[in-house]
Amino acid sequence: MTPEKRKEMGDAAVAAAKAVNYSGAGTIEFIVDDNLNYYFLEMNTRLQVEHPITERVVGVDLVKEQINIANNQVLPFKQEDLRQHGHAIECRVYAEDAENNFMPNPGLIRHLTEPYGFGIRCDGYVYEGYTIPIYYDSMIAKLIVWGSTREAAIERMKRALYEYKITGVKTSIRFLSRIMDAPDFRNGNYTTHFIENNLEFLLSEGDFGGNSLQLYEDLAVMVAFFKRKIHDGLH
Repeated sequence: MTPEKRKEMGDAAVAAAKAVNYSGAGTIEFIVDDNLNYYFLEMNTRLQVEHPITERVVGVDLVKEQINIANNQVLPFKQEDLRQHGHAIECRVYAEDAENNFMPNPGLIRHLTEPYGFGIRCDGYVYEGYTIPIYYDSMIAKLIVWGSTREAAIERMKRALYEYKITGVKTSIRFLSRIMDAPDFRNGNYTTHFIENNLEFLLSEGDFGGNSLQLYEDLAVMVAFFKRKIHDGLH
């Protein structure tokens, strides 16, 4: 993607919104081929799940501005005022079993530790003791990181995923960590066939913080949980 092509696509998106007299936050999706030809897919008349990426890179609270527009207020900035700074990545954390065709894995969350630190944002709704139901989408959180460069953002995401601990249900955390290590992803050489083309690599064990160390940490978390449950039961 080049700055010129990005601007061209942005202009096309604005023109499409104006053509239907649209007002409010919205997202127009395009798909791009190898020759940077782009094709319209759809318009979502709402914020996208990925809106924190724009918020982090541009520095605008899109939810706040959406509410202000609905309240007949005027945007406090113009397009030419906006600049992109650094690079952001978002991972959707699902309660799914990646090794079983991404089958949803609802159930009781026994332990939850979310990552924190500079450049890390975690938007989620689950907590220890919460039971993920079978009735809704299996996404339980969005993990967003920012870095001054794409490489820095990838490394920050790897650390954040390593620090993200959930027990009781299977999640996509380890699978997402493998994506961060995939050569095609790190080189920016990926398409809509990325998972299909890299599935063997993504499902391999890899070095998720050192497999033996990760195993010991997971066991320690489970032991601590059951010790607390036993202690609570005695009181």
